[in-house]
Amino acid sequence: MNLRQLEILRAVIRHRTTVAAADELALSQPAISNALKAMEAQAGFALFERVNNRLFPTSEAMALYKESEAIFALHAKLENRVRDLRECRSGLLSIVATPPLAYSIIPRALSDFLRRRQQTRVFFDVRRYEGIIDGVSSRVAELGFALGLSHHPGIAHEVVHTGEMVCVLPPNHPLAERSVISASDLVGLPFIGLERGTRLGEAVRESFAQAGAPFQPTVEVRYCNTACVLAAAGVGAAVVDPFSPRQSGGQDLIVRPFTPKTVAVAYMLWSEAEPLSRLAKAFLNEVRQASRSLHHDAS
Repeated sequence: MNLRQLEILRAVIRHRTTVAAADELALSQPAISNALKAMEAQAGFALFERVNNRLFPTSEAMALYKESEAIFALHAKLENRVRDLRECRSGLLSIVATPPLAYSIIPRALSDFLRRRQQTRVFFDVRRYEGIIDGVSSRVAELGFALGLSHHPGIAHEVVHTGEMVCVLPPNHPLAERSVISASDLVGLPFIGLERGTRLGEAVRESFAQAGAPFQPTVEVRYCNTACVLAAAGVGAAVVDPFSPRQSGGQDLIVRPFTPKTVAVAYMLWSEAEPLSRLAKAFLNEVRQASRSLHHDAS
């Protein structure tokens, strides 16, 4: 007796008529009747007693009904599993990101992503740019997110957000009333610079050189969020990516456009060695949506 026959048997037992069973299973009444005859012939014993156009299961049929409960429970579990996989609701996703994106776009996308996928587990690590490339290349992480990108063979990429570096100032800073801060404006004032050799640090140095302004930081830091914390504490001004000031929460930071214009591009990265999983593709869509929301918030 196959699964379809058991399904018909159970439907007839529940409804006691072939017409009602046919309606439930979207079959014709003759198809149900023929299936019952075939099952009885295969089994070698009667499954129903017919009384006044109603079918009453025999004790043998009820025994089959009870024994089949476990089969259909397992089948339902399997169907749910297939649906979860189809809708990317379960599985394991590994992602890595540099701090500016790890604390801005990714949390928003991850929250929406997991809200609809409670069976999904995520490994999420925050690394420097080199760690992102290593993680994606070695497939330790399926997806990487970073500001700026050099060419790396075997790594595919997509721009997720394009913004501009901004100037952050502590409260009551002498430049606070200006609508735009230039590199020349910052000369001679306490300034928090990004570490030499980092991608954003070199970009800011290039902007100062372009403006003909000497780059003379009072303090050098590796990460933009560190610069924001120090700026909020009154250490000085800083030029940072457009994401990091959003991480400061309740900190009192003044944020102004910075000139010369210094572009900060956020990328999504993945290895070309293997196709992306359905789960990874679903998360990329969430990141795209979070990026659109970020654009909307900024406008």
